[in-house]
Amino acid sequence: MTSGNSVVARNVHLLREQRGLSLAELARQAGLAKQTLSKLELGTGNPTVDTLFSIAGALGVPVTRLVAEREQVMTVQRGDDVVWERHDGYESRSLDHVYGSGVIENYLVRVSRSQGMDKPSDPHPVGTLEHLYVIRGRVRVGPADAPVELATGDFVRYPGDRPHVYESLDRESLLHIVVSVPRAQPGTGGLNVTHTHAHRRP
Repeated sequence: MTSGNSVVARNVHLLREQRGLSLAELARQAGLAKQTLSKLELGTGNPTVDTLFSIAGALGVPVTRLVAEREQVMTVQRGDDVVWERHDGYESRSLDHVYGSGVIENYLVRVSRSQGMDKPSDPHPVGTLEHLYVIRGRVRVGPADAPVELATGDFVRYPGDRPHVYESLDRESLLHIVVSVPRAQPGTGGLNVTHTHAHRRP
């Protein structure tokens, strides 16, 4: 199994399970033979570009989600480095995009240095991403094994399905956090998820 094939195999399998799809159903939606998809998930297939685009389309994700290592999902955007786009009467700054279906939760979170962090926050459901923008203050946030320091105006996206931390480096920091939780059972109307930050401190 080549390293490239193993990455695609892991990503396709993970995304398929997140959406509650069987091999046969994903193959049908992608217009592929079940055997072709099975070999791909085992890492023994050699998918063409067209095959990858078909699978990505059926999963509702960009093709880059199939070929990139999951560790690369953490993205930092520094406030001093961004470009604001001019429009008629206003300017806008793009922070991030959310693909697929599921639950999108929005939070304003206040973190005080005095609160401290006894332990990292528990992981959310598999496939969850956290998109965090620093409104005010300096913080150390992200995966517990690789947190990043951010200041006012900075943005980060990181996996929320791993233990993660929120630590204020100032007296108090204010954060805007968007949590995207993938749909557990597509087509049923049931999302089978709980609020990730509700009724608890991060």
